[in-house]
Amino acid sequence: MTKGKLIIIEAGDGSGKATQTEALYAHLVRDGRRVHRISFPDYDSESSALVRMYLDGVFGAHADDVNPYAASTFFAVDRFASYRTTWKRWYDAGDIILADRYTTSNMVHQAVKIEDAQEREAFLDWLYDFEFRKMGLPVPDAVVFLDMAPDVADRLLAARAVKTGEKEDIHERDKGYLARCHAAYLALAEKYGWARVRCSEGGAPRAVAAIHEDVWRALAPVLAVQEGKA
Repeated sequence: MTKGKLIIIEAGDGSGKATQTEALYAHLVRDGRRVHRISFPDYDSESSALVRMYLDGVFGAHADDVNPYAASTFFAVDRFASYRTTWKRWYDAGDIILADRYTTSNMVHQAVKIEDAQEREAFLDWLYDFEFRKMGLPVPDAVVFLDMAPDVADRLLAARAVKTGEKEDIHERDKGYLARCHAAYLALAEKYGWARVRCSEGGAPRAVAAIHEDVWRALAPVLAVQEGKA
């Protein structure tokens, strides 16, 4: 049986992941595709308990207080639970799975905690083996990196916090950490061949519709394969 397609929307905090994931989902639905939207962490599931404790600062007030292997395991367990209980049956049936974040987030957010380049590569190799081989999670068919300049993302995060009254997590509070993550996103997008879509220019966000057009264009080859086209 032909498996489905797993498409990941990746970006730093405040970069419009949810907005672009929803826009892509709506486009696919209009085109009559069988598509399901998921996001990580899965805060509605009990499997995200350790993730929530980590992001709330229970294990330490700073992201670096929890080593990347431990933190990655928290997120991996949440992904495994979601896969086995929710979307595996859709994926096995050949449907499109559209994910807001995935293992790719740990590749960035945890790898930046490791300064030594060789140790960082060893971590990335471990994470790939742990999630995709040992846990059996599907390897993405495509990853789209939404490249929002860190200073623009910082302003959007601050505005969102004022509007919603939500408390920033330990990642969002550490602006230096977010800047390091952006640099890691750029490096990993090149390393793994992720599609890179610019989301800001001239110190301001680009229009949502313009970003979506670029996302759709970047995914055209994968989506064409899904439909059995040349």
